[in-house]
Amino acid sequence: MAQFSMEIMRPTGSVPRGNQQFLQQIAEKPASVLGLPTGGTPLPVYARLREEFAEGRGSYGSITTFNLDEYIEISPHDPASYARHMRENLFEHVDVEARRTNIPDGSASDPDAKAKRYEGLIAACGGIDLMLLGLGRNSHIGFNEPGSLHHSRTRRVALTESTLEANAAYFASGAVQPTHAITMGIGTILECRRIVVLATGCRQGGSRGFERGWCRI
Repeated sequence: MAQFSMEIMRPTGSVPRGNQQFLQQIAEKPASVLGLPTGGTPLPVYARLREEFAEGRGSYGSITTFNLDEYIEISPHDPASYARHMRENLFEHVDVEARRTNIPDGSASDPDAKAKRYEGLIAACGGIDLMLLGLGRNSHIGFNEPGSLHHSRTRRVALTESTLEANAAYFASGAVQPTHAITMGIGTILECRRIVVLATGCRQGGSRGFERGWCRI
């Protein structure tokens, strides 16, 4: 397993520090491969990155990105899709090339094959230099619930009731909420060379659980 450094950022100062880590990585290696999360936790970081870019700080023209996950049986243009989430909250506001942004294809007819291909794309790019993670309220990362195998790879998963309940607010009234998703596996994530965990959206106990359990190698 590759060596990596990890920092868990608690609420105080997490946004500016997360932003700085992101920009520092790009400055040191303009062609960085970055792993990105969705959900509410990273939104303040993405907002700060948009502001920084508008003020002339940071360039994304040579980076490659891989998002953690995407719902299955949902169009990338659906308002609740993570593909649209990333476009609206980051990609459309900076100079990243669309062809270098990668998000699992939840609309594919064979999600298992797409998941395997996604894993291969990450490997073909040499792995991920910096992974930004948002820690869910029950300590889940991506759609890997606690108890997921440490060697798991990008795959199709069934969403738990607690996850469905937590994400229901992102879907319009009457919309059909997906029950499955494609997610990077824990093994895939732990191969990233550097991991920054934003724990602003969970209780302290959740972040301690991550430190004690998920990242015990």
